[in-house]
Amino acid sequence: MLGSAADADDVVQDVFLRWHGTEPGSVKEPSAWLVKVATNLCLNRLGSAPIRRERYVGSWLPEPVLTSDSALGPMETAEQRETVSLAFLVLAERLTPAERAVFVLREAFGYSHREVAELVELSESNCRQLHSRARKRLSTVLPLRSAGDLAENRMLVERFLDAARGGDLAGLERMLAEDVTSVADGGDTPGVARLPVHGGQKVARYLATVTSRYAEGLTVSIREVNGTPALVARSASTLVGVFVPEIAGGRIAGIRIVADPDKLRFVGTQLARLSRSEESFGS
Repeated sequence: MLGSAADADDVVQDVFLRWHGTEPGSVKEPSAWLVKVATNLCLNRLGSAPIRRERYVGSWLPEPVLTSDSALGPMETAEQRETVSLAFLVLAERLTPAERAVFVLREAFGYSHREVAELVELSESNCRQLHSRARKRLSTVLPLRSAGDLAENRMLVERFLDAARGGDLAGLERMLAEDVTSVADGGDTPGVARLPVHGGQKVARYLATVTSRYAEGLTVSIREVNGTPALVARSASTLVGVFVPEIAGGRIAGIRIVADPDKLRFVGTQLARLSRSEESFGS
């Protein structure tokens, strides 16, 4: 709903504070009550989002989140993966708050139009119109459901990482769609491109340059981020960037790089917890 793990965490805490403030037994349907309160809080935050975006330095991207540890719940269907992908979250910025709420409740959580209408306090016909309008606006990302399975996409990301490490410019370019666009979000972090890079040749050259300049001292691993295999770069124990590819037709159609330290806090905490778990399992 929000494209921000930190904001989502705040909303969850606020919801449960309100829940604990209710009279015991006064809520007949706790699940519906919790969803409705969470949705309203999200709508309030979405209303102020455009003002915050205007003040942002460079390109704005959503926060990356590891999805392999079930932090966002089970990703059992294509629709659920789609609604947490960075591609979707970027395009969802085009929607009005009401369109976004209706679409997510309907597509990600499977609520009927009648149930959605009750949650957002609109008529059922209005909700149907909002859902239809949202689908049309998001039509450029919806076809990505057939982009391939996780195993195939991971193999492509592995080949991409090998080519980048080896400075194989031709190999990189072959894996990129001709109209690929790379967008980096570093906030005010020095050295991060503030303008998008367009086209296979330019993006391949840009990535090869960045890799050769910053590869020394970096440890890069592949993790599932927002429902897709992604590259995670660390300097010692510090997370410095997350590279999330958008894959379609066996090629990389888009690249989103998040390097803003503020936006890496949540996924950094997840990685630290996962590393401790893996070390414990290994021992």
